[in-house]
Amino acid sequence: MPANRSALPYVLLGPMVRRAEPTQICLQFVTTDLPEFEVAVEGVEVSSQLSEIRLGTYLYLCFVLVTPKTGRFECDTNLSYRVKAGGQWLDMSSLSYSDAPQLLIPNTLRSVLHGSCRNPHHHSRDSLASADDYLNQTLDDSAKRPALLLMSGDQIYADDVAGPMLLAVHKLISLLEIYSEDNLTLSLPESLEQQLYQRHHWLPKTPWQARSKWSISHWLKKDEAHFSSVKAGNHLITLEEFIACYLLNFSYQAWQLVDLSQLHAQSLSHPQALEFAADKRALEGFIETLPAAQRLFANVSTLMMFDDHDVTDDWNLTARWEQNIANSPASRRIIANGLIAYWLFQGLGNDALSASGKLIDGFTQSLTAHNTWALTSFDKALHRFTQWHYCLETQPKVVVLDTRTHRWRNEQDFNEPSGLMDWETLMELQEQMLEQESVLLVSPAPVFGVKAIETIQAVFNACGQPLVVDVENWMAHEGAAKKLIDIFKREDTPSETIILSGDVHYSFCFSVAARFGRHDNRIWQLTSSGIKNEFPKRLLHILEKLDTWLFAPWSPFNLFTKRWQLSVRKHHSDSPGKRYLVSASAISLVELEQGRLSRYRLLRGDGQMTEFSLSEHDDTPS
Repeated sequence: MPANRSALPYVLLGPMVRRAEPTQICLQFVTTDLPEFEVAVEGVEVSSQLSEIRLGTYLYLCFVLVTPKTGRFECDTNLSYRVKAGGQWLDMSSLSYSDAPQLLIPNTLRSVLHGSCRNPHHHSRDSLASADDYLNQTLDDSAKRPALLLMSGDQIYADDVAGPMLLAVHKLISLLEIYSEDNLTLSLPESLEQQLYQRHHWLPKTPWQARSKWSISHWLKKDEAHFSSVKAGNHLITLEEFIACYLLNFSYQAWQLVDLSQLHAQSLSHPQALEFAADKRALEGFIETLPAAQRLFANVSTLMMFDDHDVTDDWNLTARWEQNIANSPASRRIIANGLIAYWLFQGLGNDALSASGKLIDGFTQSLTAHNTWALTSFDKALHRFTQWHYCLETQPKVVVLDTRTHRWRNEQDFNEPSGLMDWETLMELQEQMLEQESVLLVSPAPVFGVKAIETIQAVFNACGQPLVVDVENWMAHEGAAKKLIDIFKREDTPSETIILSGDVHYSFCFSVAARFGRHDNRIWQLTSSGIKNEFPKRLLHILEKLDTWLFAPWSPFNLFTKRWQLSVRKHHSDSPGKRYLVSASAISLVELEQGRLSRYRLLRGDGQMTEFSLSEHDDTPS
């Protein structure tokens, strides 16, 4: 049934402050009617340029580029702003800490928020609410107020979707009449209830007959699933599903339209019904904190980068995985849908449409006269696009890496993990780091991870099962690991490199120095994961003990790691037992003095704060 436009809120999402620079501010909105926005910045005469993309009968994604008419915006200070829509000032009291939202254009970074892995139906509390509390407390303190929010992957979980979330997705698709696609070659049961927790049965597979006769699975007559997530029962498939899922991950107003309490499924098995109820309770808690997350987004510049779950688990992990996807039209379509949705809701704001905006015309021209998407031609342009990575010219410089679409494939064995970046992009990274005093480097997966866990991954990889344990570490590929370490050892690269990573669902702080480098440098590996996710605590404690025993400073096993040329120190937290691996829903607070790390804390979803010692006298060498 068509939605009644008068019953829909005009602004469904936003404003979100995306890329903010002295010459331009990018604000992101989602509306249910044709957008008409003007932005006013206190004390500055500005002009507003609006770009819109229609995604449904009642759905528009839009970006407002705000530029000063003369001069430049002042940096490192709060700028109050207001938004006018259709000649009327919007009521943004719910998005304000005082009279109006206040953004800050970063130049000298003193405080940065960073996190990854935000799973709406995880039982933990969304730590973005804790970040919102912290920003509220420090808004007028320029030394403490966060200048950036960096989200380094898994902002949505396309492959791990709760049953109630999938029902809400389809309810929102119907209400907003989100445009569908016309070229999906995948047969699914007509009833959505029949699909709940069962979609993995219909997702594409490579028949066992087509698999290599050298593989055990061929002789076991086991088909190979293209989508390797163990939780693919509700995997997103269509573009309209991805779009609706983004709205439900970021918009409180979207949840008011679908009413979670009214979403029910009748034909579930007993275990599925229990899971459905548990997911529903977790989503209720997530929805309660969404207004706090939206207030945070309205007051701090937010930049993002994809990891695998934004599209699907194990995305491009091996050349064999890529080959399987390429050989299946349905699999290609699902991956393209995930990437299109990322481009729309994350990528366009990262560079304020400067490079990513060149794709807009091709996308809008893919909408047919029947209001369906014919995306085959656009897919080619999308996959040719090579500028997902980006930089921010602050002090220190922010360099955000794309570790998914520029993989260094193993040409000898397609089942071996690919390097996270190929030679060409590693050389480009080297150019970005040359002659810099310090750099904030965002790598979705840790560059320097936990050796014991990487060893377990290596064992599974040696057994031909890299997808089982997500062999997503930099050291798994000889060429990529060697080149990256060589970059860090150069005498003309930064003396302070701070690497921000996520992915692993636990947090830690390592410091690294080159044993045989040509200059005195310090590398910090700061890993924060997840924003709303956690690693099993007891298992992590066991792995921490194992890592301590196997890779102590005197252990000969250290000689067999690819980073033996580097001295890695593990810094303890102030948590009980002074553990250096922390499993807690949290977002990290990275504090800097003159471009160097001065403090590293976790703002946890439960309201607690965990701090890592940065002292060399309170750490464990390995």
